[in-house]
Amino acid sequence: MGRGVALQALVSFAAVLVLWQAAATGLALPSFLLPSPADVVAAYGAYGPRLLTEAGVTLAETMLGLAAGIAFGLLAGFAVSASPLAGRLLSPLLVVSQALPVFALAPLLVLWFGFGLASKVVMTTLVIFFPVASAFADGLRRTPPHFLDLARLNGAGRLRTLRLIRVPAALPALVTGIRVAAVYAPIGAVIGEWVGASRGLGLLMVQANARMQTPLLFAALGVLAAATLLLKIAVDRLTLRLIPWIEKD
Repeated sequence: MGRGVALQALVSFAAVLVLWQAAATGLALPSFLLPSPADVVAAYGAYGPRLLTEAGVTLAETMLGLAAGIAFGLLAGFAVSASPLAGRLLSPLLVVSQALPVFALAPLLVLWFGFGLASKVVMTTLVIFFPVASAFADGLRRTPPHFLDLARLNGAGRLRTLRLIRVPAALPALVTGIRVAAVYAPIGAVIGEWVGASRGLGLLMVQANARMQTPLLFAALGVLAAATLLLKIAVDRLTLRLIPWIEKD
């Protein structure tokens, strides 16, 4: 992140804080309706250890779901691209998985997998799966024809062409899918926690809302936003390190 971008982000954040404080002061609303930034800072001070603990749980669910979603997405992308039969079987499922609101499955996942880690990991996996699978399959399909012609002229078999030509050509599309998925991964974990959980930021938000502890709710939202931003930055940097020829967005 360049200094100019960081400075712009800092100025924007400061402007939001000023407007927020002005609204809280001018409207004179009670803190359970609109807490001021000072109220939220006080909540961080009072509940800091618990916020970090619950954030660690949500982050673990997110990372496990992200890894599983990427793995299954890669397998599905390979299958759709490599086998016409698999493509005919899996393509409708990919479309249905996108058309059906995955978040609507959260109650069923909690019912089937319980209130623990498993249901949130499955939820996050489902959220991640489609963008990765569709991006990778599309990238494999869009391999430049002259690359494939060159591979055939040199006697490369199907597997060698896939490994040396099609997969490298599909990496930019795959990275785009992973970057999109990284933003949505924490959302999947938190929504699963909203529906039913014993730990996590989502559970903390539900409890704070039920007790009208709005400053704590805002504090949890802030931690979630920061974790999502850090995850996106980490994924961007990791993909650039592993695949350096891909330009940064």
